[in-house]
Amino acid sequence: MVELATSLPLERVRVPPPAFAALDLGTNNCRMLVGAPTGDGFRVLDSFSRIVRLGEGLHNTGRLSQIAMDRAMAALHGCAARLTRRPVRAVRAIATEACRRAENGEEFLARVRLETGLPIDVITPREEAELALESCTPLLRRGGRRALLFDIGGGSTELAWVRLSSEDARPQLIGYISLPVGVVTLAERMGSAGFDCEAFHDMVDEVYDSLAPFDRVHCIAQEIRQGGVFLLGTSGTVTTLAGLAMDLPRYSRPRVDGAVLTCGEATEAVERLRAMGRDGLAEHPCVGPERADFVLPGCAIFAAIHRLWPATQVVVADRGLREGMLLRMMRAERTRPTHRPRFCGAAAGQPLQV
Repeated sequence: MVELATSLPLERVRVPPPAFAALDLGTNNCRMLVGAPTGDGFRVLDSFSRIVRLGEGLHNTGRLSQIAMDRAMAALHGCAARLTRRPVRAVRAIATEACRRAENGEEFLARVRLETGLPIDVITPREEAELALESCTPLLRRGGRRALLFDIGGGSTELAWVRLSSEDARPQLIGYISLPVGVVTLAERMGSAGFDCEAFHDMVDEVYDSLAPFDRVHCIAQEIRQGGVFLLGTSGTVTTLAGLAMDLPRYSRPRVDGAVLTCGEATEAVERLRAMGRDGLAEHPCVGPERADFVLPGCAIFAAIHRLWPATQVVVADRGLREGMLLRMMRAERTRPTHRPRFCGAAAGQPLQV
């Protein structure tokens, strides 16, 4: 008979909370976030972000180029490798406007699934707006009747018109619009001319005209005149404006996320960026050479939004689709009757089990 040793105390094994992973393949960036739930939010365990310019040339050809797909694949392989080193409960991987629009978008995503095992799919513009709203809900609980949330992306711009109620109630999506215009599409179309004053105003006018029908449907400008409405921006454009307005020596997410700019501060930051020229933008610590070509197109989109809807305040969010996906997965997990691991890594070329 085998006797159990009793000289050493039995130690309680501490089981860490489950981890979840969210990946967002956009027109310009590939981003991944891994987090573990903590209360109503989550703790970041790992993050990844790389500029891949997947939509480069798409405006002219209607297709994803081979070199752009290869850049994106290199980043996606890196994300998949990270996931094999950290067991996660579930993975959500999405693609947005570039893959929605490209003739070979689905062909490329099939390659991604085959080579990396990432369960990536294209989401609709509505789900983009809903995920942005999900991630920004804590920043919307600051009083007011309505909020206009906007996300200036690489290939498209999403706007969500949101009803706010009590602190305990979730914001309600009243309406949304997705414009097939983003910083990459405008930058490619305008080229170096986008740095000229006349071209900048042309971009503003184009976006303004595209937004006007949305305003006529929801009477947003009228609501703003009545008060109790603020803008909330979640994109590299508005975080850059905040960095300039706050005179940050280098970008700082903790200081920017949740910051509130007056309309005057935001407008002044736009003018400062326009005055820098491309070289000045490339050298600025809140911009850098990889984003220098895309800042002014983003500013033009923001200027059109603010011209049509001149709210007195702009709330800045350094959060977006990844955070929205993580929060959704964690909420679904809390309501799941049983808990079992849904992904524990995969060999190269094998599918992630989700």
